[in-house]
Amino acid sequence: MLVLTRKVGERILIGDDIVVTVLDSRGDGVRIGIDAPRGVKIQREEVVRAVTEANVEASRAAAAADSDAEARLRAALGQVAPATPAAAAAVDEPARPAADEPARPAPGRPRPAPRRDA
Repeated sequence: MLVLTRKVGERILIGDDIVVTVLDSRGDGVRIGIDAPRGVKIQREEVVRAVTEANVEASRAAAAADSDAEARLRAALGQVAPATPAAAAAVDEPARPAADEPARPAPGRPRPAPRRDA
């Protein structure tokens, strides 16, 4: 880290297009001005940290709300939450007819004509 001493009004050049100017110095605080191209992000570290922490907390709250919402929806539909992954797959898959049972056409579709073997 480069450490510099500057007086009010003095500047620091970073690269060819960023200028940091010391605007004011009071007690334990320093006001600075930064001239940089629009494409350069300039953010205060404490603000970035606070936003990141808020996003993490919101993500955790959303995940908890999602699982609670799923449980409420299953209860409203009369379904019990499956105890095992295999049970979960069985809940999600539609029932299939037995091998000796003829397949039923989908609702709204005509039944195919029976086959006539001669």
